[in-house]
Amino acid sequence: MRVLVTGGTGTVGSTVVKALQGKAEVSVLTRDPEKAKRLPQGVKGVVGNLLDIGTIRSVFKGYDSVFLVTVVSPTEATEGLLALNGIRDAGVKRVVYLSVQDAERAVHLPHFGSKVPVEMAIQASGLAGVILRPNNFYQNDVWYQQALLNYGVYPQPLGSAGVSRVDVRDIADAAVIALTTSKLDGQTLNLVGPDALTGLGTAEIWSKALGKPVKYAGDDMDSWEKQNLAYGIPPVLAYDFRLMYEWFQTKGLKASKEDLAELTNVLGHAPRKYADYVNEMAKAWKTG
Repeated sequence: MRVLVTGGTGTVGSTVVKALQGKAEVSVLTRDPEKAKRLPQGVKGVVGNLLDIGTIRSVFKGYDSVFLVTVVSPTEATEGLLALNGIRDAGVKRVVYLSVQDAERAVHLPHFGSKVPVEMAIQASGLAGVILRPNNFYQNDVWYQQALLNYGVYPQPLGSAGVSRVDVRDIADAAVIALTTSKLDGQTLNLVGPDALTGLGTAEIWSKALGKPVKYAGDDMDSWEKQNLAYGIPPVLAYDFRLMYEWFQTKGLKASKEDLAELTNVLGHAPRKYADYVNEMAKAWKTG
């Protein structure tokens, strides 16, 4: 079986690539020629751009399944729709699309709303399609290593409503099943963790794991947006992220009992716990 992973050098895509090795012949589509050279042994790099029609018309040929991940950007919906047409025209049998949990509940958020038309197009395409809808990733906390270790601060403004964050390895496990079997064809699956996490609760978990006080930075979205801009994030994305976290703070993004039961059945194991991930990372940082 031949599988193409778009976004295969990112947080989710690279984990999916690793999980697919030994189960399929894997290729990765990337915009960056240098990243294409640094892929794991046995993984083929393909340089292309989902906004380039030459790429759309050629890159999907010869694959059985495509894991479709689009980069968060103002062109995300267009890239997803163009890719879907290329996938269909190339005769690919199956597409597995990375969306976001409860996308239809917050279509006014660019990060959510941009995925809804791609989901709709997959459902109407006639392809064997699977839509994976993950929550916020545990692995996003890697970005906060210096804040945690050097300043004892957890900066992600999760609020107090509760966010059922998920381990990227659970996303990868579900993606491998979806890409290499027909078990999930036609399904939309929420990918969630077992705990509805808050900002204060998250800081407490890190404090226990690191053995020192960790303070939650709070819910000030003016400061959060300014920090993102200072780190070089484009203004349109900084605003998009602000809107998303304001949604987390007021509405939350929680899993239902049905979500957890369904995911446990698919994976064959319970979703990984956030505290276990934090302990793992704290140990790696201390020894690294």
